[in-house]
Amino acid sequence: MTALEPRDADLAKTSDVPSVPEPEESVLSRSYRALSIGMVSVVLLIAFEATAVGTAMPVAARELDGVSLYAFAFSGYFTTSLFGMVLAGQWSDRRGPLGALTAGIASFGAGLLLAGTAGVMWLFILGRAVQGLGGGLVIVALYVVVGRAYPERLRPAIMAAFAASWVVPSIVGPLASGAVTEHLGWRWVFIGIPVLVVFPLALALPQIRRRASGPVDDSAGSASFDRRRIRLALGISLGAGLLQYAAQDLRWLSLVPGAVGAALLVPAVLGLLPHGTYRAARGLPSVVLLRGVAAGSFIAAESFVPLMLVTQRGLSPTLAGFSLAAGGVTWAVGSWVQSRPRVEPYRERLMTVGMVLVAASIAAAPAVLIESVPAWTLAVAWAFGCFGMGLVIASSSVLLLQLSAPEEAGTNSAALQISDALSNVVLLAAGGAAFAALGGGSVSHAATTASGSHPGAFAAVFLPMAGVALVGAWVTTRLRDEPR
Repeated sequence: MTALEPRDADLAKTSDVPSVPEPEESVLSRSYRALSIGMVSVVLLIAFEATAVGTAMPVAARELDGVSLYAFAFSGYFTTSLFGMVLAGQWSDRRGPLGALTAGIASFGAGLLLAGTAGVMWLFILGRAVQGLGGGLVIVALYVVVGRAYPERLRPAIMAAFAASWVVPSIVGPLASGAVTEHLGWRWVFIGIPVLVVFPLALALPQIRRRASGPVDDSAGSASFDRRRIRLALGISLGAGLLQYAAQDLRWLSLVPGAVGAALLVPAVLGLLPHGTYRAARGLPSVVLLRGVAAGSFIAAESFVPLMLVTQRGLSPTLAGFSLAAGGVTWAVGSWVQSRPRVEPYRERLMTVGMVLVAASIAAAPAVLIESVPAWTLAVAWAFGCFGMGLVIASSSVLLLQLSAPEEAGTNSAALQISDALSNVVLLAAGGAAFAALGGGSVSHAATTASGSHPGAFAAVFLPMAGVALVGAWVTTRLRDEPR
């Protein structure tokens, strides 16, 4: 037998050594670690501010002698964020998400500083409006970064990380804000956040510049913004503001700004959402519609849970708030489940299950109106509903990016966020009207108690919202185009 040639001998040696597969990349692999940690940290700080501000707001309004303008501190944020969402979609598609994200964080921080140093209520509301513009820019720009910087198989995982970023703030945010407000003053709740944003920006921005900056193609970079969509964005923001003003000023004269607001809002919504959204057309329109149906029905119902526990079961506001704390954890668990690669072929079925859980939890909530039913059963039911929301909300973001061309990711992400925000306002207004019409009573600013609340008023909120969630379960059957 002749000896092997040197080249063949090397091959013979290596053939006996089992090959070691390369580790599969994750969102925390070296190439994505800085980007992932930076973006998740930004979301974490925004989530903490969103959950903490509600605790400091009543103290700020009293100190600034602006309790009568209290609601505008919230609506000012919402109306400008709608415009920011559309602007960020245009900006990201034509110039890349880096500019929109940087401007959004700068605006968010400037608004916090303006609100935290305000000496009068109108200046505080202006700060909230500037902050809302930044928030709208940031959320859409982050979605575009995910679509550009991460391969499709990693997007569910980073969306799950975004959802998990809300768990700790939802639990400790109000408590930490209360401690800061009590010992240092309410202003530090607003002033402290901008300083903390510097570290995640230092991590994320260089990676975004390398992976996701610039337009998708050269022709897009030279294109100007779509002026029609910018006008529609102004219309939707102004219309939403007028409708909220009319809802807060219950007089006959308020019908005029309410009618003007509706006249501005309806055509703007039809122009900014994908064609066929209102009739649940298959594919992208149904994804956008589902996001609104899920978020609106769940948030509208959740808003009345603490009030029901306080007024009907005699729980303290703290205990009533803690009844929702477990939901932050199960929401994150649902987001984690949808991020597993093995469940990708069953994503639509998981979303159907999620909406059924949401509908069941909302429908079960009024059961605590019966004295013999323990109050803790609502916390259990709500935890299951939050698990369903974790499945649906994260999956809708993943599907949106799958169904969007790269040059349309910003516009479609803006549509998803608009659907989310508008449905919250519309369904909250509808639920509030039904609650008041059936003797819901009035809430005291000082004691957070209600007088004259009729149990049927709460059922009139929860049961219709459960029906809306069931409609969402049907919409989940239309998320993909029919095979040809």
